[in-house]
Amino acid sequence: MLESTLSNDEFIFQATCPLGGGIVSEVSSYLWDKTCYIKELHQFDDLNTGEFFMRAVCRIDSDEVSIDSIREGFGALSDKFGMTWDMHDSTKPCRVLIMVSKLDHCLDDLLYRHRKGELAMDITAIVSNHQDVRPMAEREGIRFVHLPITKENKAEQEAALLEIVDETNTDLVVLARYMQILSDKLSKRLSGKVINIHHSFLPGFKGAKPYHQAFDRGVKLIGATAHYVTADLDEGPIIEQAVQVVDHSFNSEMLTAAGRDTETIALAKAVKYHVNHRVFMTGNKTVVFK
Repeated sequence: MLESTLSNDEFIFQATCPLGGGIVSEVSSYLWDKTCYIKELHQFDDLNTGEFFMRAVCRIDSDEVSIDSIREGFGALSDKFGMTWDMHDSTKPCRVLIMVSKLDHCLDDLLYRHRKGELAMDITAIVSNHQDVRPMAEREGIRFVHLPITKENKAEQEAALLEIVDETNTDLVVLARYMQILSDKLSKRLSGKVINIHHSFLPGFKGAKPYHQAFDRGVKLIGATAHYVTADLDEGPIIEQAVQVVDHSFNSEMLTAAGRDTETIALAKAVKYHVNHRVFMTGNKTVVFK
């Protein structure tokens, strides 16, 4: 249950339900009756799946009304439409845990954006299987946790990670170039709460040194994909993608540098969409109100 709010506080309303008539009208009327001014409204009818998606940013214009009271009275309306919904207090930042191995460009970019106030999040910890980024965490005054991974201790370290997630009330885990595969058990336990950044090319290159492989094949386009983590490796619902045109003059080092740019852009956008409650998961896809 979200905490009560005072006059002029804002909240974000998210809902999905089967397609039907009158949904926007009745939801808007309910919110208006509760002295809520709708500042922003997005909706999408998925004619392929028969699903309706809605996101609204609302301002409460009465000292007598709270998010709690709005939530409590919405049940009857949500039941009428078979709606899955939530209301998120805009004053409460998303609690984010960042995981990284040795490559630090995505972490550095997220820390910069966080420092500049671009991302509505509180960083609960930085977790790594190496010590390389410890100075970055300490510089920002963020808790650093070293969880080295071996074949023998993987299950034990994932259990330790879950303890940290629970202890810190973490809402989202970001794999900012974390070069370990999460187990099926952990992926299912944190379903919809883990975002990964993955280099994506045409064709796709897997394994070590993907940009060197791309150079050897003479690619003309490089990119990166930010997606939710599932038990199927690098097959989770896509949130954001970034691409950059390259040509024959790019050597492997230049491709790597360009790849860093696309990775940081795609990951930062995906994290921003998630923490601002703009993403809906639907099957193996997402609906993102940008």
